[in-house]
Amino acid sequence: MEPLFLQPVFQEKIWGGDQLHTVFGFDIPNDKIGEDWAISGHPHGVSIVENGPYKGWKVSDLWKEHRELFGNADGDVFPLLTKILDAEDDLSVQVHPDDSYGLKHEGELGKTECWYIINAKPGSEIVYGHNANTREELAEMIEEERWDDLLRRVPVKKGDFFYVPSGTIHAIGKGIMILETQQSSDTTYRVYDYDRKDDQGNTRELHIQQSIDVTTVPAISPELEVSESKKGTSSVITYLKTDFFNVYEWDVMGELSLKKKGDYTLMTVVEGYGNLVVDGQSYEMKPGTSCILPAQVTEWKVEGEMKIIASTPGKK
Repeated sequence: MEPLFLQPVFQEKIWGGDQLHTVFGFDIPNDKIGEDWAISGHPHGVSIVENGPYKGWKVSDLWKEHRELFGNADGDVFPLLTKILDAEDDLSVQVHPDDSYGLKHEGELGKTECWYIINAKPGSEIVYGHNANTREELAEMIEEERWDDLLRRVPVKKGDFFYVPSGTIHAIGKGIMILETQQSSDTTYRVYDYDRKDDQGNTRELHIQQSIDVTTVPAISPELEVSESKKGTSSVITYLKTDFFNVYEWDVMGELSLKKKGDYTLMTVVEGYGNLVVDGQSYEMKPGTSCILPAQVTEWKVEGEMKIIASTPGKK
């Protein structure tokens, strides 16, 4: 009946910055930290529990040895991954495979993801989709580097939400912080990286053929059926329900009582302060705090003034 609070796992990136320290208060190792893997069972950055009887356990080991914490859900790997991203510079233009391509070619799940915009500087934009009508046209436009013709750019602001299914060409632009909920995968195919070089003067690898193989053509723009449920002065916004994950915003103004909607629940505070109350025990919550509510936690309360992005596993 205890939440599993998790230690952050930081990833240095060529496009990263220092806002995971200045905004979220994390003790980051340098000023090029692009990602906090907040809730992860992935071997490239696995989360470790920092409280309770499972203190020191890796999420991946809990999934293998204590599946009851996750409602005895099926699957070889913990299926979800939550990140906070700080894009000091533009991310590469990229695309992710679906499960069948990812498992066949990379030995891991594909990657469908979604983004909650925590903050965005004025004029910020993302790449979201493309303008090619056929795969042949896509290949031709990439080969000829006709990026302005190919890529769709969308302005963004704080509080926006985007669904990014596998096969979607995309890029987070500079000046944006996001909370990303995704499948547990680290497979990324780079289409274009602005010809930039790393500290050693090397360009990063591109994956042109794989990108052409997996991109959805023509591009689709999924329509979200967002709904909001008022609960006193607080509210629950449902952004997304998919086979992979369901994603919610808990907008807490005072208090908000909740009951579980899935085998287990992931949650990360993106703004504000307060407390999480489980089984009569109160836990402090602040920006960047992340935890898993295991299957045994069937109801809880959040108090204070906070925005929390929460997710549960989808049902295939």
